[in-house]
Amino acid sequence: MSLGDERDHGYDSVGGAGQTRTRLPEGEGARPPAARMSRSVVTVVAVVVLLIAAIAFANQGGGGDNASSGTDKKAGANPTAATGTKPVTGKNGSIPSGYPKSDQGAQSAAANYAVALVSADILKPARRDDIVRQVFVPGQVNSLDAKFDAAYDKQFLDKVGLDADGNAARGMTYVSRTAPVGTKTTQFADSTATVDVWCTGVFGTAGVGSTNPVTNDWFTMTLKLQWADGDWKVESFSQKEGPAPVNADRTASNADEIAKAVEQFGGFTYAR
Repeated sequence: MSLGDERDHGYDSVGGAGQTRTRLPEGEGARPPAARMSRSVVTVVAVVVLLIAAIAFANQGGGGDNASSGTDKKAGANPTAATGTKPVTGKNGSIPSGYPKSDQGAQSAAANYAVALVSADILKPARRDDIVRQVFVPGQVNSLDAKFDAAYDKQFLDKVGLDADGNAARGMTYVSRTAPVGTKTTQFADSTATVDVWCTGVFGTAGVGSTNPVTNDWFTMTLKLQWADGDWKVESFSQKEGPAPVNADRTASNADEIAKAVEQFGGFTYAR
């Protein structure tokens, strides 16, 4: 994903790649992904404003290097065949919870947290506090609440065409949904893990006259996890662009088709 002008504000990101399988389609609580803004239809991809950049900015200084004491893992895709280990035991709100204290559990947690952290809900003050408490280690929750509020200020919301409550204008549909393509554990210890999540997604605002048309992108998130309160939680995370395949030569759907697709197709729970 392109960070566009956000690079001028000190945002930076890192990442990697791997492989997952999909589990349990969900109903209407689908998680959208990253917010961006186009200066013109012709240059939309190059000037996309990425929501994850603001998240990374809000998360600066929050993470430590605790995970570095574990075992580094060689690059390579993990098998996707069923392991017999239950990937999750329940839900915390709309986000799966209860992951095994294992490499597999860390990958499943990272995939689901990536979806939540680049969702449209993270832009809504009424939902953001819940997401932060569900996803992050307890020691960072209070400071991150303030940082997220500062990152998602009125100026940022105006850029992506949303009001103060994170809602699109009447007649518009805000689209922000990501889909993990794969996961890779780069470090694992008893209570810490670092996982790369390779993602694609659709982002923008569908509607007549939208200046932020819906487009797609590819990016990789790197999440440092800690075992806290009996589950995997995020200590810190960052992102980088790609890997991205060659775009297919397909006719783009109109805004109405995109809006209906978002309303009619639910999201997924992801599990290794």
